[in-house]
Amino acid sequence: MFISGIGIVFTRGRGIDSLEKALNQGWSSPSLTGLIPAYRVSQETLTDTSLSKKIRRADRFSRMAVLSAVDACRDSCITVNERGKLGIVLATTFGPHSTTFSFIDDIIDYGDANVSPTKFSNSVHNAAASYVSSVLGSRGPTVTLSQFSFPFQNALILADLWLNEGRCEHVLCGCVDELNAVMEYVCKMKLKTATDGKIMPFMFSPAPLSVPGEGGAFFMLSKEKCGNNYGEVTGISFSGKTNGKPDITIIDSDGMTGDETLYRETANSVSTLAGYSPLFGSMLIGSAFNFAAASLMLKKQIAYECPVPDNPSGIKLCTATSEAGINHINCIKICGSGKISTIKMQK
Repeated sequence: MFISGIGIVFTRGRGIDSLEKALNQGWSSPSLTGLIPAYRVSQETLTDTSLSKKIRRADRFSRMAVLSAVDACRDSCITVNERGKLGIVLATTFGPHSTTFSFIDDIIDYGDANVSPTKFSNSVHNAAASYVSSVLGSRGPTVTLSQFSFPFQNALILADLWLNEGRCEHVLCGCVDELNAVMEYVCKMKLKTATDGKIMPFMFSPAPLSVPGEGGAFFMLSKEKCGNNYGEVTGISFSGKTNGKPDITIIDSDGMTGDETLYRETANSVSTLAGYSPLFGSMLIGSAFNFAAASLMLKKQIAYECPVPDNPSGIKLCTATSEAGINHINCIKICGSGKISTIKMQK
């Protein structure tokens, strides 16, 4: 399964160029406008006059999905001749919870007969995928997955199945999650927030620090290698075992899933370790953003410096941005329950 295009919306901007710029520039401090430090997406980033008519009723969650999905299509330069051959898989953890909470508030305040039907339709988890399908004119299979543990990994598995079965020529596969006042409150009460705004991926702490984030990341996936190829996904495993050592292993540690001490075992068994969550924030869909960084590294053949390299264990890290011969990258996520996922990628 080949990666043919990438679209991304996150705190540092929109588009794969914005991610590349962030990887080159390194860490920047989060916004301090809410209850806690957080990496928020600006309203300016979510404004696109060329799509304004098609998404004028879309909420914030759906806008992040549409913009990142459209950018992935544009980046791929792929023209899907048969609309029924483009599949869409959107994965999320919490869905459009801002709209859902607002809809419930309106029921309480005005009664169920007087609430906005538009707000109700946008509160459904599958609304964002429907917007993406409508904007792109897709008539292929469209699915939304909601999961706490491994949403992006399971979305990739489904996309691979569709491609191998011949149901689709290409699949737009991505993740979206948003941050609002309610989620900030939950994070403040349940997580240990980094007061200085820095996530520390390599502390391997039983009580790690977090800085909540939001955004969307989509990937155009293809059965065959296309002109704008970033790399290939060669396997997705939940066994925790890998054959051989990749050139670089990227870990998802960001303080969002509790105890991160198991990452230390991973660190001891790999050649070079990296972690880029300080660039986009703590999210249960953070795997998609690290996957985007890995894709860029494979295509550009550049190892990017870890934005927060605090490393008390003395693990070998990517400590400087430089050209490198990178053939294999593993992206690893460990949940607090001890479950491990590995996305294997190659040039």
